[in-house]
Amino acid sequence: MGAETRDLIVIGGGPAGLTAALYAARGGLATAVLEPGLPGGQVANVHRIENYPGFPDGVSGPELAERLERQARTHGAEILAAGVEAVRLEERRKVVLTAAGEFAARCLIVATGALPRQLGVPGEQRYRGRGVSYCATCDGAFFRGRDVVVVGGGNAAVEEALFLTRFARRVTIVHRRDRLRAAEVARRRAQASPQIAFRWNAVVTAIEGDDDRVHGVRLRTPEGETFLPADGVFIYIGADPVTGFLGNALELVEGGYLKAGEDTATSFPGVFAAGDVRAKTLRQVVTAAADGAVAAAAAERYLAAGE
Repeated sequence: MGAETRDLIVIGGGPAGLTAALYAARGGLATAVLEPGLPGGQVANVHRIENYPGFPDGVSGPELAERLERQARTHGAEILAAGVEAVRLEERRKVVLTAAGEFAARCLIVATGALPRQLGVPGEQRYRGRGVSYCATCDGAFFRGRDVVVVGGGNAAVEEALFLTRFARRVTIVHRRDRLRAAEVARRRAQASPQIAFRWNAVVTAIEGDDDRVHGVRLRTPEGETFLPADGVFIYIGADPVTGFLGNALELVEGGYLKAGEDTATSFPGVFAAGDVRAKTLRQVVTAAADGAVAAAAAERYLAAGE
């Protein structure tokens, strides 16, 4: 499996990877996408996306993921279930090592995205899946009529807090600063919601409960330690790029993101970076898709120049 050398391998099947595969396959490149989970990446876990062009009434994350996958397949891209463990980069051949075997290509696009960052406090791992979650869309319905905490103050935290009001009796946003970092429209909606409360200048120091479930969070505030009762804790404090499998093969910048400019070219010829794994100022579905298109075009130019 995967013995032949393809034109292009895309590592990661989120919006960036699937868009890259669509453009590359449509352009005539023999293209394979390696994705260990469901195609669509994290977008498949988002309840609703209201700012993706072409969907004036919004679109669910799972539906957008399915459409992206189907469109890439329609134009000839292979989508293979394989988690990448390492890469071996050579000038004319890039080898990707997975549990399913080795795959080789003349060109590579890294579109592995970023994973939710953890708080690293006592109780977080113990109650993961038993009250601690990183996906309101996945787990929100389990907290119908209950009180929950959302940790964070960016777009993801506020949007997911708003989503949780569909189920929870009360949503408290805990943020370490004195104001939200989210976009203005999201801030206004959250602050206008009667179900959302705020704990400003507060840091979660522990998640507490009994053997079965979460009972609340311990907070450090300017006034001292306090306990906030809650049945669930949803954490949105940023993300860490998935680059560990690369070892020292490509240059990284602060935060572990791949160094790649707007042309998506990385530090190794013939390897490009697209989506949230790339150092950039805005991480949204639309910018991930744009990266994918740019990376595919860059790969085509690279391959054409080497012929």
